[in-house]
Order: sequence, then structure tokens, then C-alpha cells
Amino acid sequence: MDPMSLVTPAIGLMFWTCIIFTLLIVLLRKFAWKPILTAVDDRNEQINSALKAADKARLEIENLNNDNERILLEAKSERDQLLKEARDIKDNIINEAKEKASNEAENILNAAKSQIENEKMKAITELKNSVAVLSIDIAEKVLKNELKEKSNQEDFINSILKNSELN
Repeated sequence: MDPMSLVTPAIGLMFWTCIIFTLLIVLLRKFAWKPILTAVDDRNEQINSALKAADKARLEIENLNNDNERILLEAKSERDQLLKEARDIKDNIINEAKEKASNEAENILNAAKSQIENEKMKAITELKNSVAVLSIDIAEKVLKNELKEKSNQEDFINSILKNSELN
């Protein structure tokens, strides 16, 4: 046996190998090639649709992020506006309360001044009345004392008559 004979194939073996290989190719083409290609095409379509869905989802996420930022800015703006309005309302309420308190204090002060003036006038009137009563009492006692005698009484009456005729 020649060592080269082991390396070189025999013609019959090559012939049957080619026939079996060709038959295998034909069988694969007829029964397996179309389903394999269809499966590969389906897989390619699935991958493409998954990529498109991923792009669409990415765009939607970007839109949502933009919407979230816009909504957040609007909310901050609205919050700032509400806080400003609340401060303005607070300031108005405080100013109104101060003005009302000032007016009420002025009214109370005026009422107190009026009451003091009334009390003063009342006290002056009472004092005048007391002085008048006291003066009458003193005059009465003085007159009684001076008019004890009959001649003093006649002189006093004559002087009163003369004074009344002059007026």
C-alpha cells in the first residue's frame, strides 16, 4: 500500500459523494431552504419592527420628557403666581386691618374726648348750680341777719325799688 493512495480518493468514492451532495442540495432546496429563508426573513422583519418600535418608544419618551419639563415649568410659574397673589391678599388684609384699627381708635378717641367734654360741662354746670345755691343760702343768711330790724327792711325794699325803676 502506497501512502499516497490513502490521500487520493478513488473515483468511485468521489462520484457517489458528488451525487449524494447534489441530492442533499436538491432535497434541502426543495424542503428546507424555503422554510429556513422564510424563518430568516421573518426574523429580519421582527428585528426591524423591534428597532422601529424602540425608535418610536424613544421618541415618545423624549416627547414625554419635554411635556414633563413644560408642565413642571407651568406648575412653577402657576405656583409663583399663586404665592404672589397670596402675598398681595395678605398685604391688603393687613393694610385694611391697620386702617380699620386706626379708624376705630380715632372714633374711640373722639368718643372719649366728647364724653370728657360732656362730663366737664356737666361738672361745670353742677358747680355753677352749687355756687348759685350756696350764694343764695349765704345771701339769705346775710339778709336775715341784716333785716332783723324793721327800718333795715324798709330801706332795703326802697333801694331795690329804686334799682328796678332805673333798669
